[in-house]
Amino acid sequence: MKNARSVLLVVSVSLVLFASAAWAGDNKKDDVNQIGNRRVAKRSIISQEKEMAIGKQYATEVERSAKLLTDPVVNEYVNRVAQNIARNSDLTVPLTVKVIDSPELNAVALPGGFLYVNSGLILAADEESQVAGVIAHEVAHVAARHWASQMTKSTIAQWASLALIFVPMSYPVYMGVMEAYMNGVPMMFLKFSRSAEAEADYLGIQYMYKAGYDPDSYVTFFGKLIDQDRRTPGSVPTIFASHPPTPERVLKSEAAIKEVLPKRDQYLVSTSEFDDVKSRLQMVISNRKRGQKEQSGPTLRKRESTEQTTTQTQQPSDKPDQTEDKPPVLRRRD
Repeated sequence: MKNARSVLLVVSVSLVLFASAAWAGDNKKDDVNQIGNRRVAKRSIISQEKEMAIGKQYATEVERSAKLLTDPVVNEYVNRVAQNIARNSDLTVPLTVKVIDSPELNAVALPGGFLYVNSGLILAADEESQVAGVIAHEVAHVAARHWASQMTKSTIAQWASLALIFVPMSYPVYMGVMEAYMNGVPMMFLKFSRSAEAEADYLGIQYMYKAGYDPDSYVTFFGKLIDQDRRTPGSVPTIFASHPPTPERVLKSEAAIKEVLPKRDQYLVSTSEFDDVKSRLQMVISNRKRGQKEQSGPTLRKRESTEQTTTQTQQPSDKPDQTEDKPPVLRRRD
């Protein structure tokens, strides 16, 4: 019994020490001038190389099920905006950017630096800085290694459940604890936690600010989506399903902009290129829908009028009557 308690104590202390080290923050996180020279990534039992390999596997699954936009102009533009954000962030891995041909207003960053932006997001944005703000939020998830952090938490929780084996308790109590773990804990890791989303907001507005964009555009875009859903509940149900915008997040972002970011006289809000790319994207989608409609529709043929058919029937034929050339048929007389 003493040995079991000793093992439990060692496991518990190890988990606490590792967890405190894994989530130790960087006191430079508030200094935008130190972006790129600070550590915002959480420590994890998953190496960065392993995280990139897992992200590549996820990316293969995404591209197998989703339809990618093949237009080179739109892809090049979105990639250029995203790479500008990445250069002005704490990201330590390469960023791979692709556009998904989907009307849903969404963007997602997989572990290891694989970013996907839906075409619906580009069409819904009014300015380039709004697209840049959403991309900056996703880049922040990758820079902070939120996915690896959640997997580490999950693994620690599993280790902690193993320690229950050494705790003297009745079988019904043990089964009750395990049932609560199996039914409750795993659900926590299907989405990013509120704290992770708040940190991605916080870092994202710093990254877009560092890249020259107006950080208020991020708040404006989310505010527009909230107002739209408030006016027509359910009209935008798929907007950032994994991390829906809330008034609380908007207020916190506004406060961070005022407290952390030095004021500037000028910001990059939008460009004529954004307007051109948005118009081109609308044309590409419109042409695709038109082509699909033509391929799927029935083929119509013009029916000749009754008068024309009757006239053609009454016209004498130029061919000779072949019956006149036939020899007479002889019949035997009884």
